[in-house]
Amino acid sequence: MAEDLMRYDVLAQHALRNVVKLALQRVMRDGQLPGEHHFFISFDTNFPSVRISERLHAKYPEDMTIVLQHQFWNLQVFDRHFEVELSFDNIPEKLVIPFAAIKGFFDPTVQFGLQFEPGVLEQSASEGNEPDAEVAEDAGAPEDAGSNDDNGAASGARASNDDSTVVSLDAFRKK
Repeated sequence: MAEDLMRYDVLAQHALRNVVKLALQRVMRDGQLPGEHHFFISFDTNFPSVRISERLHAKYPEDMTIVLQHQFWNLQVFDRHFEVELSFDNIPEKLVIPFAAIKGFFDPTVQFGLQFEPGVLEQSASEGNEPDAEVAEDAGAPEDAGSNDDNGAASGARASNDDSTVVSLDAFRKK
């Protein structure tokens, strides 16, 4: 089999992470989730540029799932990350989550879900394989509101050209 020099695995993950970003941008724009929609977002708590309190990191040392439904505040969506405030045990916390740290996104209202391999985008960018600006650009999406945050640090995860990189929707489909 020929080597995938196009890195379709990276392009697909970039496009699907953009779905998450666009959904969050819509919520930020509208100030609320539409209808009964709500999001479960799981992410790698050790990923570079993830910012959570030491208390939360001690409780969730590897990964964490947050729910955006009724009680969340100050959702801000930027080019490479989003920020949100949530309450954990009645203690308000601000979380900063790079899109590349997301491991899963699920909206149970419509049984829509995505699974990701954290770090694939950042690793690809550090190897000079970042998707072209034309491909990566959000069609009609709001521009990044002046974020100077650098979430481009390469993670320890390495992308490969074998069949182990899979984005699967099967786990979230109705049977």
